Amino acid sequence: MLPQDIRPTLQGTVEADVCIVGAGYTGLNTGIALARRGLRVVVLEAARVGWGASGRNGGQIVHSYSRDIDVIAASHGAEVAKALGAMAFEGAAVLRRNVRDFGIDCHLQDGGIFAAVNARQARKLEHHKALWESLGHPGLDIIEGDAARSLVDTDRYAALLVDPTGGHFHPLRLAQGEAAGLESLGGVIHEHSRVTRIERGTAPVVHTTQGRVRAKFVLVACNAYVGDLEPKLLARSMPCGTQVIATEPLGERGRALLPHNHCVEDCNYLLDYFRLSADGRLIYGGGVTYGAPELDAIDRIIRPKLAKTFPQLAKVRIDYAWSGNFQLTLSRLPDVGRLADNIYYSHGCSGHGVTFTHLIGGVLAEAIAGQAERFDAFARLPHHPFPGGRMLRVPFTTLGAWYYSLRDRLGF
Repeated sequence: MLPQDIRPTLQGTVEADVCIVGAGYTGLNTGIALARRGLRVVVLEAARVGWGASGRNGGQIVHSYSRDIDVIAASHGAEVAKALGAMAFEGAAVLRRNVRDFGIDCHLQDGGIFAAVNARQARKLEHHKALWESLGHPGLDIIEGDAARSLVDTDRYAALLVDPTGGHFHPLRLAQGEAAGLESLGGVIHEHSRVTRIERGTAPVVHTTQGRVRAKFVLVACNAYVGDLEPKLLARSMPCGTQVIATEPLGERGRALLPHNHCVEDCNYLLDYFRLSADGRLIYGGGVTYGAPELDAIDRIIRPKLAKTFPQLAKVRIDYAWSGNFQLTLSRLPDVGRLADNIYYSHGCSGHGVTFTHLIGGVLAEAIAGQAERFDAFARLPHHPFPGGRMLRVPFTTLGAWYYSLRDRLGF
């Protein structure tokens, strides 16, 4: 278990320029950007820093959004796509800057791969490469045949798209380091301080069970853990679970699987993703459970996926397994906006949270400071409640996932 500073529970009344609800990547990066502008920032966290998706994700740097820019253009227009495309690669740069500026030891490693499972997906890699190059992101390379096997030791993939600016890291170490970075800039973080309500007004008040923060602005950055704090946000999003396992240390076997230490995600709708940890374990994740139930058989869900990719590891020992929740929107695009003139929110990264949360922190700080042009590009995206409301959103979305999973299996 990683060492982590114990931060005090909020007691009594405190004043702040901005109160942030949630100490994940969104809250921490917004706090860092605001503190660099000289604002007084207080962050309230219901559990511990990075307790949610920010500490449980697969630890991969994947650019852009859960919908490609050309899909965004077709659905929302060329101007929206242009604005979002201009920001598509910024999050990774912010992450790397934080690691550098705050000296964060999170085992950051450059190099990422998108893996095509069939010929149709291989053709889509060509499209993906051309699209990203049109957005000013060069250096991508498509690898096939024996050369592909030299990067990922499996027969499963038809082609690989290699992105040297992708990469991987230890996600909880990153969150802890960013929290310490925020504190070094004067920000204050209170753990075990669950917010019970937000009192609207010209000076909103954020209440916990033992204290309150009076602020000029509030940011709700709870993502999949917003619960009933803001029913409007819960109605048009849904918590989903993804499962991850960590093998025993593999030593030379691990280095043979990924000789250049890339991280990998495939191109399926219900995708698999994996990487090596700093101590030589294979971190392998995949699958989605809609409604995010607690799982008692993660090994049973993930091991067949692992064995399909790496048959040589079919009987490997699994030392750790965990589930983490992320927030899904109906459009699969992030939901960013205002609940009131001085209350902001951001959630619903829909599986691309690592880079987006690092991007949106600066964008939210700009908006709070009165520069809302980039914020508005996201805030104008339409978002709608899931069909059937909270009762039926899980079965409807599960049916959709089954359809796309079938497409994956049939190679469509």
